[in-house]
Amino acid sequence: MSDYLIKALAFNGQVRAYGINSTETVAEGQRRHDTWATASAALGIAMTAATMMGAMLKGEDKITVKIEGGGPIGAILVDANAKGEVRGYVSNPHVDFELNKFGKLDVARAVGNAGFLSVVKDLGMREHFTGQVPLVSGEIGEDFTYYFASSEQVPSAVGVGVLVNPDHSILAAGGFIIQLLPDTDDEAIDKIEKQINSIPPISKLIQDGLTPEEILGKLLGEIKVLEKMPVSFTCSCSKERLGNAIVSLGADEIKAMIEEDGKADAHCHFCNEEYHFTKDELKELLERTSTFDEKK
Repeated sequence: MSDYLIKALAFNGQVRAYGINSTETVAEGQRRHDTWATASAALGIAMTAATMMGAMLKGEDKITVKIEGGGPIGAILVDANAKGEVRGYVSNPHVDFELNKFGKLDVARAVGNAGFLSVVKDLGMREHFTGQVPLVSGEIGEDFTYYFASSEQVPSAVGVGVLVNPDHSILAAGGFIIQLLPDTDDEAIDKIEKQINSIPPISKLIQDGLTPEEILGKLLGEIKVLEKMPVSFTCSCSKERLGNAIVSLGADEIKAMIEEDGKADAHCHFCNEEYHFTKDELKELLERTSTFDEKK
């Protein structure tokens, strides 16, 4: 089953919810970055949450999530948009530990909690919206819950999880975000809290074959699905884009590349793709610098 996300309402429109199966998406991130088990879980959880947050946007809007907790994994950086496309990486992909006391991958140890979760929304305006909160645990899901309550003033429950095979490949990944709209009654809140505390981990539900609709149904009872969209690991990089970036460096820099190395290599951190520019291609880019300078 291909990955997808749903948007839904429940409790007569009092509650907004998002549910996602992100197994293939997280698996692609793991494959591209060769992440070890604990790093895979941290990156996968961040990508899953960011994908649902991206689905809250519209049109060409985008979101960037950065998590820096001071742990051995380093920074986690994830981009997502309103179309279900996400990409991300961790600074140190080869991080893994023994399971924690709960028998789970020790994401909090990998991430650390002496830092911040930052969210930047590009809504197509001159100024970007930026929200930042201190990490409360490094468990990421809890940190996103705190972000919504503190930075966006939206009471939310965030459940995200990743199961990893012994060979570091991804077994299951998914999540949910449940948000209380203004004037949600106490009865609805009590029912949701009870269900969240009683169901198995979200990644186990995905492993057992439950769909996002079924997972939200377990949590919320009857739901009204508003939209269903495919999600995938998708990077916007290309040789053309990186060529434009080289042009922006200016003629002197490109001349130095031609004279010193006779080539140039570029690397995309988000998807781990390598791009190579020959001497002749650099000369073509050099010719474009005059046009670039005129436009400036």
